[in-house]
Amino acid sequence: MIELSTAKDLAGAAELTLTNMQPYYKKYRLDWDSTTILTMTKDLNNLQISLDGEVVGILRLSVAANVCQLRDLQIDSHFQNRGIGKQVLMEVVRIAEHASLKCIELKVFQLSPAVRLYQRFGFSVQQQDERFFYMQFELGKVVS
Repeated sequence: MIELSTAKDLAGAAELTLTNMQPYYKKYRLDWDSTTILTMTKDLNNLQISLDGEVVGILRLSVAANVCQLRDLQIDSHFQNRGIGKQVLMEVVRIAEHASLKCIELKVFQLSPAVRLYQRFGFSVQQQDERFFYMQFELGKVVS
């Protein structure tokens, strides 16, 4: 079972994001480093994802216009494909419903394997551009 708590190591979280996202940054020629990521994410709601007491990822959320914005979800590569992402999404739904928000929105690189996770969970593509899918999950859906 996962646990979400306030992130204590934002620099480490930025490094995890850089490690996981580097292939996309290279493909799209984004010159980002961990300092840039830290600057861009430090004011978000940064929640560390722990499994059996070990930090295995980072979740970043924000709220605007009655919408929960899932800004980033990163799982350490050693812990991917174990159902942690789905558990985190279930927690995001719980958080958003508790706050009486209407939906959860995110954007994801079209090439990312996370697209399948979001689609299986019930997110639908609302828009797309040359790089991203812009997805939404309407709260009140039954998640299996």
